[in-house]
Amino acid sequence: MSNSGFDYNAMVELAMRDVVRQALSRASELGGMPGNHHMLIGFRTDQPGVVMPGYLKQSYPQEMTIVLQHQYWGLDAGPDQFAVTLNFNRIPEQLIVPYAAVTAFADPSVQFGLQFRVKPDETVRATVPAAPALEEDNVAVETEPAPIEAPKPAAGGQVVALDAFRKKH
Repeated sequence: MSNSGFDYNAMVELAMRDVVRQALSRASELGGMPGNHHMLIGFRTDQPGVVMPGYLKQSYPQEMTIVLQHQYWGLDAGPDQFAVTLNFNRIPEQLIVPYAAVTAFADPSVQFGLQFRVKPDETVRATVPAAPALEEDNVAVETEPAPIEAPKPAAGGQVVALDAFRKKH
């Protein structure tokens, strides 16, 4: 924070997180995504307030990216967190994610994306072997920076690199 008492970086980050909240609220009000819209939301699974089944937390101990497009239910965008139910290997599971845990947000249909700085929760860090890919298309995982290339349609699940939707300088 500067000597002036204005932490502009924190203010901008808060405003950008509100964009995520507003987009999720709008999708909830509409009862789904209009047109080709879909949302990719990356978040730290090791942050306080993240609620997810233990087997998912073990499979994704640090970060997870979910896709909200066709198969999601019960989207509730609250003031500090959102909740959504997704299928994981055909099993519906509810996730609760504080906006403070969100690391990335993108709507590839309009080439819009945001990235956030989230520090890992040092008290929860663990090293777990990478999990096998899940069958459903609701999950994509990025553990290493992916090469920049446009995502290709795939049968079944797919991993989408968010870098493909960031503006190049």
